[in-house]
Amino acid sequence: MLIAAVIPLYNNPGTILEVALACRKRLAKVVVVDDASTLLPPDFENTLADNDITLLRHAQNQGYGAAIMTGLVELSRQGFDYAITLDADAQHSPDDLPAFTEAIAKEGTAKDTIFVGVRDFTVPNVPDSSKFGRSFSNFWVKLETGVACEDTQSGYRAYPIPPMMKMSCISSRYTFAVESLVRAFWGGVQLRELPIHVTYQTRDKYVSHFRPFVDNFRFSMLHTWLVTRRLLPWPAKRLVPKPATPPYPNPFRHPIQFLRYLLKENASPQLLATSAAVSTFLAVLPLLSCHTLVILYVCVCLRLNKVMALAIQNLYMPPVTPFLCIELGYFMRNGRFLREASMQTIVHDIHLRLLDWLLGSLIIAPLFAIIAGAATYLIASRLQRNLTTQ
Repeated sequence: MLIAAVIPLYNNPGTILEVALACRKRLAKVVVVDDASTLLPPDFENTLADNDITLLRHAQNQGYGAAIMTGLVELSRQGFDYAITLDADAQHSPDDLPAFTEAIAKEGTAKDTIFVGVRDFTVPNVPDSSKFGRSFSNFWVKLETGVACEDTQSGYRAYPIPPMMKMSCISSRYTFAVESLVRAFWGGVQLRELPIHVTYQTRDKYVSHFRPFVDNFRFSMLHTWLVTRRLLPWPAKRLVPKPATPPYPNPFRHPIQFLRYLLKENASPQLLATSAAVSTFLAVLPLLSCHTLVILYVCVCLRLNKVMALAIQNLYMPPVTPFLCIELGYFMRNGRFLREASMQTIVHDIHLRLLDWLLGSLIIAPLFAIIAGAATYLIASRLQRNLTTQ
């Protein structure tokens, strides 16, 4: 297995040489990708050349993801199998490289596994924004792929190069870390997680190029697109050969095992709450005679708990929920409630009330979804705590 390190660089003059030289002691091939830095240490190019470290440069700043891909393309051209990426700011320890190379030697021979370093957030000076960002990102990646990853924003990874060369990402900046992971899982790439050390400087010394508003907006737009893409009816691009056996029991040959699989599928409190909220939102909308099909389709695409989703939709069966929506929608259009509500005006004349139903549902559906999701989360968390203490 040919393994190299790729270090994306943008204005880390105080740490880049330390990181690159430490990586070179542990790996025969190290690639530094300079993303148009304006601050570099003295005699930078000669120092890298003297230590047989490859330097690639961008004429203009293109972003973190673009720098990673530049390194991967170069290593693919040279026939390498894996690229281990780590940050240039000394946040990641090159001492963890042997753990990656050993894991690759044992489990990465098929080049169908991505190795992700899970940062230790018990160390000092970890920003609260990093803790929240990781939890937020972990949730959405789980929703989009069905794969639970403990650190979806970690930049310390070992990418299998052949599958990465088949991947088409729209992200070129920090969002690449999440998008590449999601598309890898969609394409059948397996996940292996490794604990890694991490060092955060104090606030006065901490150097970060992450722009909270701009980059968080990009993350929000990315997750919106990834969820939308997941709901589209055509499959994602396959990056590695499909396994011979599915990851779930055959429902016809092993119905009991399949039922148990459905009950346990994505059954964490967060994802049960998501299943309840999504099912509630769709059940309130005026999807005449096809609520169950739509809810089931969305649950299959997002790998939500189907048992929870199909069960909770029964809470919103006619006539109560449609009546509330129609009354609210009628009030929004006319400034007064529909006082002559009856079987004739609500049921037999339903075709005349569809606009009222739709308008009212746009208010009631998200409100009920929040209530159902919050209640489900509280109940599931309580049950989970009770089970773990028994």
